Amino acid sequence: MDKPTSADKPIWEPSRERAEASNMARFLRFVRERIGNPDLVRYAPLWEFSVREPKRFWPLVWEFCGVRATGELEPVIENPQAMPGARFFPNARLNFAENLLRYRDAHPALVFRNEWGHARELTYAELAAQVGRFSQALKASGVGVGDRVAGLMPNLPETIVAMLAAAALGATWSSTSPDFGVPGIVDRFGQIAPKVLVGVDAYPYGGKSYDVLEKLRGVLDAIPGIERCVVLDYSGQQARLDGLRGGVRWADFIAGHGETLEFTPVPFNHPQYILYSSGTTGVPKCIVHGAGGTLLQHLKELVLHTDLKRDDRIFYFTTCGWMMWNWLVSSLAVGATLVLYDGSPFHPDGNALWNLADETGISIFGTSAKWISAIEKAGVKPRQTHKLAALKTILSTGSPLAPESFDYVYRDVKERVLLASISGGTDIVSCFALGNPLLPVYRGELQCRGLGMSVEAFDENGQPVRGQPGELVCLAPFPSMPVSFWNDADGSRYRAAYFERFPGVWAHGDFIEITAHGGLVIHGRSDATLNPGGVRIGTAEIYRQVEQISEVLESIAVGQHWQGDERVVLFVHLREGLVLDDVLRARIREVIRHNTTPRHVPARIEQVPDIPRTLSGKITELAVRETIHGRPVKNTDALANPQALTHFAALRASLEAH
Repeated sequence: MDKPTSADKPIWEPSRERAEASNMARFLRFVRERIGNPDLVRYAPLWEFSVREPKRFWPLVWEFCGVRATGELEPVIENPQAMPGARFFPNARLNFAENLLRYRDAHPALVFRNEWGHARELTYAELAAQVGRFSQALKASGVGVGDRVAGLMPNLPETIVAMLAAAALGATWSSTSPDFGVPGIVDRFGQIAPKVLVGVDAYPYGGKSYDVLEKLRGVLDAIPGIERCVVLDYSGQQARLDGLRGGVRWADFIAGHGETLEFTPVPFNHPQYILYSSGTTGVPKCIVHGAGGTLLQHLKELVLHTDLKRDDRIFYFTTCGWMMWNWLVSSLAVGATLVLYDGSPFHPDGNALWNLADETGISIFGTSAKWISAIEKAGVKPRQTHKLAALKTILSTGSPLAPESFDYVYRDVKERVLLASISGGTDIVSCFALGNPLLPVYRGELQCRGLGMSVEAFDENGQPVRGQPGELVCLAPFPSMPVSFWNDADGSRYRAAYFERFPGVWAHGDFIEITAHGGLVIHGRSDATLNPGGVRIGTAEIYRQVEQISEVLESIAVGQHWQGDERVVLFVHLREGLVLDDVLRARIREVIRHNTTPRHVPARIEQVPDIPRTLSGKITELAVRETIHGRPVKNTDALANPQALTHFAALRASLEAH
């Protein structure tokens, strides 16, 4: 039995049986035997080996996870000291789709549910057959190696089918969520010039249906290079394709094509995915990720850190515009069952995803820190209402998971569960810090640095620090570093994004602390770090305190230039019907002061009815900071609710006056 522990110790520890049966324990034994080191029995020395000897470590991951490829594995790293510039496995060739479709049996591959009540399942054999037909249809449309196929798709089985079909041909896949506006879609897809666009007629969210056909028309008008637009009748209605240049229904597109799969081998660094930065400070950066690096990194994280096995059912609440979708889909390479959901996680109430977990037998459940906080505020207590019998792991990312959310999960969700707060980003299509089935969980901490990731915290002078916050840096190359940015021929934008702060070192833009346990605490984005009186403060430190207060649904803190210095301004979104008064302001300040330092206490606290967030659900301090200083927010199309900025603009005069 997994053992919950008292508050002065880890909040959870794995049972001996669970730890010894884990993939990480098997990998430890595998590495120990291969390198002949009988003392390699714990995670810490395994991590040290992985970052000290990457040329030995990464081939061991390759073999243990069964990567399918041809060619030589030597050299493992070409130009190993170059950052950027190192290349992994330059002589290997593989196909991403072939690795994800290695199973062709009757085991469930995809289990799908949505708000409309649709329920479907696909076996691995059925998935491979559908990919074969769509891939042949793409080939007949002229799609080949290096072409781009884009998806304006919800989280559906067909989205995965289309991605794998493109990958089988050596084409590059890029997707975004259909809740983007046309300008936001064009800002992304317009840069990469896809040959084929795949979309749906409509999608559900929060009890409503939203049309996508008009958006598809707008995108086609703006990007003349798109030759075909394949439309899935997702709503069940016969979509009208008039005025849709190159438009064809999904069923008609694949009609007459067989199920035979052909896989085109490509180099390790061949562009597999193009992902996008949030775009809140300008046109989004198009981040190109390689087939081999993405596959190898995801296998390491899923197999070892997440302990994913073939009999698991893994779920992540995500859109196709968030890198967690790409991460989730790689679970197919393990032969596990993916549970997909499309719709609002709060429809009809806060139990929607827990109902899904019970109904489909989810064993690994992934979501955002913000959702966990929101359901706690809503009084949802699944431990009292749901069985969650299969659930063994809960994953959280998107923003730092507050210590109080750890308490909530173990108190009100499930006691015997591994709660893994993980952190990485679109930039690396993976994680720097992860869960670990061998290690305890400490309240408010991410369990460990990922294998092969030479992560440290740097002070402003580029020196490693312990026990205090610093910049998250990575000191050595790793396989899932971006291949490039699109349309960045000399690599200058790529270097500027990650390597200008500390030359030769990846600076990620997060503010972290490496703890005595070897875990991490995320203090927020360093580009949103507050600096009152020259003291650097992570915004997450403030949010953790403010959101303990029951009246506050969420908050956002920014630095305001004030009298030659910077002061902290806090905006709070309160429960419906509540008004911020001096009593509540005083209580907020007291909670912050008592649990942090006087430096963290905001100089101003103001109420707003909404807080701006990106389409992936992250609050955006930068947009608020620009607004209160009267500077334009360069790309409001990157925001899910740009109208929220009007509330901050209305407070500008007051903030400037006193």
